[in-house]
Amino acid sequence: MTRLLALVCLATAPLAFATPKDDVSKPLKTVVNSVRYGKDVLALKNFAGEAQGKELCLDAWDKASADQKKTFIEQFQLLFARIAFPKIRKNFENLDTVLYDEPTVEGDTAAIASTILINHPLKKQELKVKYRLLKSGKDWKVIDVSVLGDSMLQGIRDDQVQPLIKESGFDGLLKAMKAKNDELKDVVVK
Repeated sequence: MTRLLALVCLATAPLAFATPKDDVSKPLKTVVNSVRYGKDVLALKNFAGEAQGKELCLDAWDKASADQKKTFIEQFQLLFARIAFPKIRKNFENLDTVLYDEPTVEGDTAAIASTILINHPLKKQELKVKYRLLKSGKDWKVIDVSVLGDSMLQGIRDDQVQPLIKESGFDGLLKAMKAKNDELKDVVVK
């Protein structure tokens, strides 16, 4: 009985002593490895779609119906996977390592920086990337990624989402997103 108790304690000890860095960086590691090895659907499960929708659509998000929000999240994630993931995957062909800094956790939000080392045969690269995450239940989900200080969501919001909402409303935005996804249907998300 004592041996069994000792084994249980040893087996669960790493869980009990998980650090905030481990907790916050876990979804990031999942996203990096999933995208790298073509498991896009698994990567997408680690994004906070609702929070992204709020940041991208601003006031229009609050006025949107539940069905519109659901459609937006589905279309946005599919577009993101079809456009961004192939480019990221190409860069990650020569991924050496990802080094994560200590996170800053405030309530249910966290920020963590990383250095991504790309060991390309012609040129070594070091990318500074910052992530914002949201606690969702017991898991952390990625809201935004900033590369070299440029926020992914801010760029998409300012250059694409907000102009479409202003021009043709939320339904027009959804229609444009669906049309773009139809155009990119040959890019398989698996």
